[in-house]
Amino acid sequence: MNDTTTKWKPDLYNEKHAFVYHYGEHLIKLLDPKKDERILDLGCGSGQLTFQINEFAKETIGIDQSAEMISDAKSKFPSIEFQVGNASHFKFNKKFDSIFSNATLHWVKEHKNAIQCMYENLNPNGKIVVEFGGKGNVQTIVNQLRSSLADRGYTQQSHLDVWYFPSIGEYTTELEAAGFRVVQATHYDRPTELADEHSGIKDWISMFAERFFIGVPEHHIEDIKNEVQEKMKDQCLINGKWYADYKRIRIVALKEISDTSNP
Repeated sequence: MNDTTTKWKPDLYNEKHAFVYHYGEHLIKLLDPKKDERILDLGCGSGQLTFQINEFAKETIGIDQSAEMISDAKSKFPSIEFQVGNASHFKFNKKFDSIFSNATLHWVKEHKNAIQCMYENLNPNGKIVVEFGGKGNVQTIVNQLRSSLADRGYTQQSHLDVWYFPSIGEYTTELEAAGFRVVQATHYDRPTELADEHSGIKDWISMFAERFFIGVPEHHIEDIKNEVQEKMKDQCLINGKWYADYKRIRIVALKEISDTSNP
């Protein structure tokens, strides 16, 4: 799931950033889909996890704001329903037993609307199982990218606010305010190995941070990517492998219907 000005590249995503959905496979175990359940994959990307969930569920629908990713998902998994949709503005006539979301909600700046949509589209006693970037996520890489942009005079680009990386307290408080009962919440470090040992950081920037280069001449873009990667060596190059400094929030929450008969 991405905002309206981020253009996703399915080929690059699947070739060098498959770790996004491979890590999400562990989240499916937490979801524990059942054969009688209807499940929404919110921010489904190319549909790999939607397909895995659908192997166990009665019905699974995937939505993503990227038309490119939805097109890729439909071509890979034609038997599953995929729709272009916005995580902060979605509504289905038939509600879901569970909502699953992996590596998506940090792209959703209207986070209160997204939480409300999840709540409203769940059946009573339904649950959400979500994981996304938390406070401090990719801070090392992004700080250097901002610095390299500013050093060349691209001040506006260096101050761009692309993601929403909340603290665990901030996000769980918003969930509770919407009516959820949070039953599990973790904020943890997850150093993530990047696919290419020669251009790992540059590829990550090309995939996830291209918005920072709007208005930057082409010859400067490559220079900036090279500089960021070079300056990341001490922190992000470990035993010849590039790592991104991921910090993730993982949450399970329930839409409980309170029993007012008990004090």
